[in-house]
Amino acid sequence: MSEHVIKLPDVGEGVAEAELVEWHVKLGDLVREDALLAAVMTDKATVEIPSPVSGEVVWLGAEVGDVVAIGSELVRLKVAGDEASTPAPQPAKVPPAPKASPAPQPPPAPKSAPAPAPAAGAPARPAPSRHLAGSAPRAEGDKPVASPAVRHRAREAGVDLRRVAGTGPAGRITHDDLDAYFAAPPRAGGSPTLQPRTAVEEVKLVGLRRRIAEKMAAAHAHIPSITYVEEIDVTALEELRASLNRGKRADQPKLTLLPFLMRAIVRAVAEQPQLNALFDDEAGIVHQHAGVHIGIAAQTPSGLMVPVVRHAEARDLWGCAMEATRIAEAAKAGTATREDLTGSTITISSLGAMGGVVSTPIINHPEVAIVGVNKMMMRPVWDGSGFVPRKMMNLSSSFDHRVIDGWDAASFVQRIKALLETPALLFMEG
Repeated sequence: MSEHVIKLPDVGEGVAEAELVEWHVKLGDLVREDALLAAVMTDKATVEIPSPVSGEVVWLGAEVGDVVAIGSELVRLKVAGDEASTPAPQPAKVPPAPKASPAPQPPPAPKSAPAPAPAAGAPARPAPSRHLAGSAPRAEGDKPVASPAVRHRAREAGVDLRRVAGTGPAGRITHDDLDAYFAAPPRAGGSPTLQPRTAVEEVKLVGLRRRIAEKMAAAHAHIPSITYVEEIDVTALEELRASLNRGKRADQPKLTLLPFLMRAIVRAVAEQPQLNALFDDEAGIVHQHAGVHIGIAAQTPSGLMVPVVRHAEARDLWGCAMEATRIAEAAKAGTATREDLTGSTITISSLGAMGGVVSTPIINHPEVAIVGVNKMMMRPVWDGSGFVPRKMMNLSSSFDHRVIDGWDAASFVQRIKALLETPALLFMEG
């Protein structure tokens, strides 16, 4: 047996380092060839690192959240002699000191045959002890061991498994233990299913979550923003959208509100180009862009991303819808490219049906404006002679007040309002 060193491979596109976001193994684990060892994140994508050989994990070179240079030692495996490799010299960035390797675990013992029934007259085997409901059978911070089925049952019943004594191997909690817990009389002044919880879990921000935190902190620290809220009557727009969806071709995507809003933004920034801009606050220069590259804030399983529809000014309604669908799906699937996720000049933020009545969206630094879409709902609106039901929706939009005055911000939103309330204007040239 000898040691095989696995280094962080070149993940391509000139990347010099990557952040370790997940370990799939721990010390002492036996891994097979091609089994996943870890996942790392660059500024472009998340990459999984497989094992080139089979062996036992004896050393891990970083902790989750560490930034690791390409070529640095990542994992060491104890392998058979013919699969071993000579460890490479230590890189310039010294990895954390290796932890002591655990002793090799013996192979699991074969399952024994069921124990015979006790002979007549033999003393009865004592039943496992049970803790009364509400007691604390394990120390604070110790994690209970239980199968997923037991955990699900306890969660459905509102039971904290740390208060249930386990009688299985290594203290594992079984269904019988849960039954005993439910049957035990509650302690005075308490309920077996309502107990105080005092544990505190520390969750380290890593990967995309850390990048989001850094970007939001930078935006909030650098941009003194103003938020302007206006209500929009989208009754006519919704009727048009439904009509267009009924007559769409099979190869066309279903229209949502988003492409209409994108076309309205394109028309509005043509009249106010200072809104379609990036502000270099260190140099004191506003870069006004002719091309309208609309970022669309999207919630993904990994966290908030802002994929970009490039050159929305050159796309019609269906083209905007098709590209918005493509980049949103790519972001959620984790296949979005760097080109898909960078270069926006103005952003749309929407929480869909959960959009609330009003929001205060944070500007996507270094942009100067973001348009927030709130929930659409039916409201009674006075038409001069009586109240009539209308589909209404608020826009909550934020602007960098260093370069956008309140009057300009209001004029921009009012122009979008006029375009959405009279959607025929979206299709008129000039």
